[in-house]
Amino acid sequence: MYRLLVALLAAVDALVAAAVGITVILAPLTLLWVFGIGDPDWGSLWPAAASVWQLGHAVPLAITLPDTYLAATGIPTDAASFTISLAPLAFGVFTAIFAARSGRRAARAGASVTGVVVGALVFAALAAGIALTSTTSIISVGLWPAIGFPALFYLVPSLLGALVAGWTDYDAGIIDRARERVEAFPGIWSLVPGLAARGTAIVVMGLIGLGATALVVAVIVRGSEMLSLYQAGNFDAIGAVIFALAQLAYLPTLVIWALAFVAGPGFAVGTGTAVSPAGTQLGAVPGIPVLGLLPETSSSWLLLLALLPVAVGAFAGWAVRSRVVAATPNATSEPVGPMLALTAAITVLSASVIALGATLASGALGPGRLVEVGPAPGAIAVAVGVEVALGCGILLLSPRPRSRVRSIPDADDAQWPERPAEVAPFWRDNVPFDGATFTPDSARAESVAESDQDAADSPPRDADETKPLSPLD
Repeated sequence: MYRLLVALLAAVDALVAAAVGITVILAPLTLLWVFGIGDPDWGSLWPAAASVWQLGHAVPLAITLPDTYLAATGIPTDAASFTISLAPLAFGVFTAIFAARSGRRAARAGASVTGVVVGALVFAALAAGIALTSTTSIISVGLWPAIGFPALFYLVPSLLGALVAGWTDYDAGIIDRARERVEAFPGIWSLVPGLAARGTAIVVMGLIGLGATALVVAVIVRGSEMLSLYQAGNFDAIGAVIFALAQLAYLPTLVIWALAFVAGPGFAVGTGTAVSPAGTQLGAVPGIPVLGLLPETSSSWLLLLALLPVAVGAFAGWAVRSRVVAATPNATSEPVGPMLALTAAITVLSASVIALGATLASGALGPGRLVEVGPAPGAIAVAVGVEVALGCGILLLSPRPRSRVRSIPDADDAQWPERPAEVAPFWRDNVPFDGATFTPDSARAESVAESDQDAADSPPRDADETKPLSPLD
């Protein structure tokens, strides 16, 4: 019964994630249908919203323009069919956040496998229903990619959330048993898996922060160019709002582009183009306002941006090294093997995650030269791997300094320094200070001796003299 409740909650989480994602797309499209189109075709509203949702989960869309549209717009027939695969990752990120929360909740309930499997199956079933009910003659998708890619967007974050929660909260399940076996490893080796995951998370979040910061700087520096493209587009109010929302949906994609620029390899906005610190080579680009942020020229000083990922790797290495030092306070050095394993694991995992992000942030944006847009996953993986390995290795593989312990002398030890003579009058002689008179040490000593002598000369008291008095006495 308990696992049944966990399964029901996981199914509800998957249903809510899909429903909210579709609703976020349907709401602005409905406004566009009502106010922007004179004679809207309501039968096309659902396929359009479903196609945007599928594209947001990295499902390629095959576009086939009708002949009447080609004749009206003058588009050549060789550009009538093309593929759009550059994903607006905001929808996929939203699904991943929901999935991670669901997997974490299932792990804390002690049924991580049930929650993860049920949630992924329900989300896959919803994706299949969306794919089967949104087919049109203009936009078509492959059935298996339309089911499998959204399911992976839900399955992988849900599994990661369950693993993290089970590892940290002791879920009394498979993950807990795996942790017990890992902790049975000798010495520092038992810390390697957890510290590698921690260091990878620090590196990935730090690199994403670098990409977001670079994007903000680009908006500040070249915001006027973006506004000029808005004005040149002659958008009305509805078109400007829809266009702005569409660019916001591509915000995670743009962050990865900016990270590729900071790391060094850069990205492409069409076949034969390059935007990187080493040089910028752009031809004719679409008049999309956000593309106004692209730099027209580069400077050799921008190559220093590659030091920022090195700094992120160094910070991750420092954080991991601090954990190792705290776990082994009496050791003067760490074994080389575990530290090498930590450096290699953090480097490989970080480069793999960034390569996956670059893969999702690249694709085709249209026909012709626009079939190649975004960063190259292999190049950015190599660059990030080298930079993170350099920064992380410096902190993890450097020798550990010996701890310095100061010896404290005993009270009777002659090492204690003598009190300075110049301050002796203030506490040794009978010198007034702020209206007070201090008793010399000799007088104090004589007073203590007299008190001890009086106590010795006085006769012993009878036990009855110290007996407590009764209230009746």
